[in-house]
Amino acid sequence: MRTLKELIDIKDPAWPLIQKWISEATNEVKILSANKHQAEKVLLDVQVTTKSPLGAIAYLTGGILFDNGWLRFLGSGHNELSRNISNWNQIDKTGKASKLEGCLLIADDVVGGFFAINGGLFEGETGEVFYLAPDTLEWESLEMGYSDFLYWACTGDLQQYYETFRWADWQQEVQTVNGSQGVLIYPHLWAEGDDINMRSRSIVSIEELWNLNMMYKAKLG
Repeated sequence: MRTLKELIDIKDPAWPLIQKWISEATNEVKILSANKHQAEKVLLDVQVTTKSPLGAIAYLTGGILFDNGWLRFLGSGHNELSRNISNWNQIDKTGKASKLEGCLLIADDVVGGFFAINGGLFEGETGEVFYLAPDTLEWESLEMGYSDFLYWACTGDLQQYYETFRWADWQQEVQTVNGSQGVLIYPHLWAEGDDINMRSRSIVSIEELWNLNMMYKAKLG
């Protein structure tokens, strides 16, 4: 386990690069201030240096919200995003993440899509970001690592990517949802049913959305 001094990179930090990407962003971005009481523990638990964007976000931000809070990158926690990378992944003292063994959950979206860095659970490259799509309940490789994923969140076409998941006036509704909540859509996105605008929606905890996805994924194979 590396020490805090070893993890905080002063000579070549990633934060200036992240700031540059955010300045070039075509999507709405909100940087949440770091939770100073938790940031050091989160960085120690994750064991990634601040030379990497993942380590920089874990240590220097409470998280980052994109597109009116639709997409949430986890950091050290904030009142708008109370989860942090460590407690969401249930990282123990040995550095093992037990929420999804062999992966590190690093972001999610408001409708229950979850993003994870492959640590050996999935076929494919270690370090690739995979997406648990709520319309298929399948883990799909984005064929990019964390840094490219972050840049895509800043400049990619999120509207096109999420086109079938969004309803009319979604922005107003999503702004009322905090980062530890999500929107439960019924019938579920993976089920046959009416147009997205005709399905019912309710605000629930993101934990509930995760548990529902895991339950139905197991049931449906």
